[in-house]
Amino acid sequence: MAINRKDVEQIVKAIGGKENIEAATHCVTRLRFALNDEGKVDTKALENNDLVKGHFSSQGQFQVIIGPGMVDKVYEEMITITGGYRATKDEVKTAASKKQNPLQRAIKTLADIFIPILPAIVMAGLLLGINNMLTGPGIFFDSKSLVEVYPQWKDFASIINTIASTAFTFLPALIGWSAVTRFGGSPLLGIVLGLILVHPDLLSAYGYADATVAGTVPVWDLFGWHVNKIGYQGQVLPVLVSAYLLARLERWLNKKVPDSFKLLIVAPVALLITGFLAFTVIGPITFVIANAITSGLVSIFGSFPALGGLIYGGLYSLLVITGMHHTFLAVDFQLIGSEGGTFLWPMLALSNIAQGAAALGMMFVAKQEKTKGLAVTSSISAFLGVTEPAIFGVNIRFKYPFIFGMIGSAIAGVLLAVNNVLASSIGVGGIPGFLSIFPNQWGVFFVGMAVVLVVPFGATVLFGKFRNRGTNELNSEDNTIDDGMRATEPDSDNVNNTGSTVTPVLTQPASDQVSSPATAVNVVEVLLPVKGKIVPLEQVPDPAFAERQMGKGVAIEPSEGKVVAPFDATVAHVIKSKHAIILEHASGVQILIHIGINTVSLKGSGFTAHVATGDQVKSGQLLLEFDREAILAAGYPLISPIIVPDGQDVIERVEEIVNSNPEEGQSAPILKIYLQG
Repeated sequence: MAINRKDVEQIVKAIGGKENIEAATHCVTRLRFALNDEGKVDTKALENNDLVKGHFSSQGQFQVIIGPGMVDKVYEEMITITGGYRATKDEVKTAASKKQNPLQRAIKTLADIFIPILPAIVMAGLLLGINNMLTGPGIFFDSKSLVEVYPQWKDFASIINTIASTAFTFLPALIGWSAVTRFGGSPLLGIVLGLILVHPDLLSAYGYADATVAGTVPVWDLFGWHVNKIGYQGQVLPVLVSAYLLARLERWLNKKVPDSFKLLIVAPVALLITGFLAFTVIGPITFVIANAITSGLVSIFGSFPALGGLIYGGLYSLLVITGMHHTFLAVDFQLIGSEGGTFLWPMLALSNIAQGAAALGMMFVAKQEKTKGLAVTSSISAFLGVTEPAIFGVNIRFKYPFIFGMIGSAIAGVLLAVNNVLASSIGVGGIPGFLSIFPNQWGVFFVGMAVVLVVPFGATVLFGKFRNRGTNELNSEDNTIDDGMRATEPDSDNVNNTGSTVTPVLTQPASDQVSSPATAVNVVEVLLPVKGKIVPLEQVPDPAFAERQMGKGVAIEPSEGKVVAPFDATVAHVIKSKHAIILEHASGVQILIHIGINTVSLKGSGFTAHVATGDQVKSGQLLLEFDREAILAAGYPLISPIIVPDGQDVIERVEEIVNSNPEEGQSAPILKIYLQG
């Protein structure tokens, strides 16, 4: 298709003329400029150009969307007109980065690291969603999963789970490859570094908390210096910092070592030094920092879920147009790795849908056919997770659709946060996003999806029709953008960022969080979860429990092998070896029920779990079963601590009650937890 030279000349003029172009290149769909002064751009002239589908500023680059098949012809004609040189993408990025502040450069670095690995993460998220559908109880059959009703599907689901979980199991290797590449090192060394951090000889990071409780964390004895022998599965900061060191060290060695010795010296020395520091210094420090960040975020959303959902859900679209949403990819990965799931990603998925619904509403409001067509196509794109066309092609132009999209997303964010909706993985950030949500929370998520479809669409249509009655703004579509308004957005926001332990503020039982109003409580009573004799923690043959290093509580000498819920709760976590479970009360209080001592070594043998992480349970509901004889035969004590972990801000004090009569059953509390305020 031929292009009109005059249209290209108008593009050059609209971006401030050839004197304003420091460097220019193009990709498959758009022209990319490093401009001397973006304030000289005439946005109205660009929007009135038949060649231009949209425009935005991202990370120091001003980008003009032309479309595939046309952009290369427009670029060649532009080079002829301006007499400029054909810059590479890296040259444009370098020129653009000079205009960025340190925060923008840091965000860009994170984007450069995480965007290349997103296809693998998206694949994993979608497949984990399919696995959740096959293995989640209550989806197709009452209280049973599809594989339980049709056992022939069990191995099929197992294969899907293996394929899907690989990207998350070896996440440090993916990050190591991408980060070392970004920092100028060898990609292969980055992969090896990531694999070193998840070597099978190491204690998995997923089992670290349990091993800490059991006192079985393995260590290296380096001449009296004990270093935890743990891996960093699901961790982001350790591999990021290690990758930076590896790349810098490799580059330094390449400059110092003669070519004839590089093969023998550079890679071995760089990996040896980086690996040693990763386990002894970088890993332990960043592990603490990452967990502190995660705990802080969880605490904020736990203490003020409605406010957290309102802010993050409502403002996520603003994060997109500033590019800052890439920083939350690392947070999502950290939440998945350390908490078992992320509460941020579900809000992202609904935010994308909200902007799509607002854009679709413009189809019934706009007068120009070009805008109507863009509204339809861009809304479909947003519903499938790519919001760039909707936000920058439609909603930002008219402003009020963007605002209504944010309002709908904020309402849905409150709903999701209050009900502790979690994603087990990162998938497609649109309508298919439900596959990444824990199946037992689909109902709330679908309600939120209805909100972000109805509110932005309805508000945009009603406001637009009302506004259109008394003004000609939408007829001409000339005055919908302020002269100085420019949006900034990264190349793509199709996927961003899977159950974390989020502490809700609701004070009614967790099972009633959606349907009944909250009632104030200031004391949480923990009833007897295991029948048997109640004894003080001092009698537990483990100093971590006996000395209350983890928190207050009591212990039980079980008389039968069943664990039931001591109150209405959310299952925050079922330990992989099934010997322990963490429950979360609606007030945010968490307790740990630990069956036996050192029973983690049984690796699940003799234990049966009847609930999964994220399940809502009623007081007295069966949670776990255990074989008392098998545990005793293996040589492990049966005494079982019931702990209220330290560090919960919602708690004022804990009262231990060891004189309860077990004959009274669950009616007698063994702990009273007094809440703040």
